[in-house]
Amino acid sequence: MEIKSERDGDKLTVMLNGRLDAVTAIKLDSFMAKELNGVKNLTIDLKNLSYMASAGLRILLKTQKRMNNQGYMMVKNIQRDVRTVMDMTGFSNLLTLEEEERKPFSVSF
Repeated sequence: MEIKSERDGDKLTVMLNGRLDAVTAIKLDSFMAKELNGVKNLTIDLKNLSYMASAGLRILLKTQKRMNNQGYMMVKNIQRDVRTVMDMTGFSNLLTLEEEERKPFSVSF
C-alpha cells in the first residue's frame, strides 16, 4: 500500500493506494501517529484503495477516535468492495463517511 498526503495548515488529506491489510495497517498506524499532531481537519481518501482487512478498519477507528478529540475526520471516495466490508462490520456507522450518491436497487427479469 502507498500512502500519499497533502497538508495545508491544520488540514491533512491522506490518500491510500492498494491494499490495506494486516501488514500495511502497521505502516498506516505509524504514519498517523506521526502526522496527526496539530491536525484539526483530516480527510482520508480511499479512491485507489482496492481492499481493506479488519486490521485496516481498526486503524481507521483508532484514528477517528483521536480526531474526535482534536478535530474532524471524514473518509471519502470509498470503493464498492471496501464499502461492503464497512457496512457488513458496522464500521460505516462508527466512521464519518462522505455520503456518495447511491444508485437505486433494481432487478430485471
